[in-house]
Amino acid sequence: MYYELYIDVFFLENFMLDSLLLLVVNRVMNNGRSYSRILLGGAAGSFLTCLVVAVPLPSAVRMLVFCILVSSVMVCTGLQIMRLSQFVQAFLLLYAAAFLTGGVMQLFRAYMRYASVFYAAAAVSYVLILKLWKVLSHMYRRQSVILRVTLYTDKAEKPLKALLDTGNELRDCYTGEPVNIIAPETAAELSDRIEMEKGFRLIPYHCVNGESVMKVFRVKKMCVHMEEDRWIENALVGIGEESLSGDREYEMILNPAIFSG
Repeated sequence: MYYELYIDVFFLENFMLDSLLLLVVNRVMNNGRSYSRILLGGAAGSFLTCLVVAVPLPSAVRMLVFCILVSSVMVCTGLQIMRLSQFVQAFLLLYAAAFLTGGVMQLFRAYMRYASVFYAAAAVSYVLILKLWKVLSHMYRRQSVILRVTLYTDKAEKPLKALLDTGNELRDCYTGEPVNIIAPETAAELSDRIEMEKGFRLIPYHCVNGESVMKVFRVKKMCVHMEEDRWIENALVGIGEESLSGDREYEMILNPAIFSG
């Protein structure tokens, strides 16, 4: 018994699936990689898959290459992952997305002899995975605490909603103080010249894309409205690179360490 394999069709099918999986991981990790970079990663993964299939290898070796080498090349090429922690996260997300995509494909197994059904199932799985991630992210945010906060500077007073995020452990590397993060548009409402505000400076921090710097300054005081108002003098505030919440559910991310001082 032997099988005929049309390598061009096999390449295109794998290219599409690999690219979709990388798109999912890119969206979930908020990496911001371009479509051309994603497609390059998909092409690299598909090419290696075809190569491994064409070359006679022991089953165990072939499986090892499929599971580790091909996926690693896809992640590094398509997402430009450099740090080990990010690589592990992307690698696991890739397999989680592949598992969910395989589940959707299984539903249409009886009709897979039609190419149009195959492509439609792949597109449906992509949409479903992103919708599922959005729902899970929303549920997680709802479990977090949204508080009312008022920021005071010498020139302005700004009431806003803030997310108390236990995952925000950002600190000023020079003073060790906790940093609270606001959106760029919120900073513009507080001052038209942030660089002139008290304590303005740049601090390094780790982000998804690697190392970056953040503008920080001090507000005169900050009031967190709880059952009993909590006042923080000379609170350190950092300016994020983009809006913190697309639906404006919150405009600030509080560092829980401000309550321990």
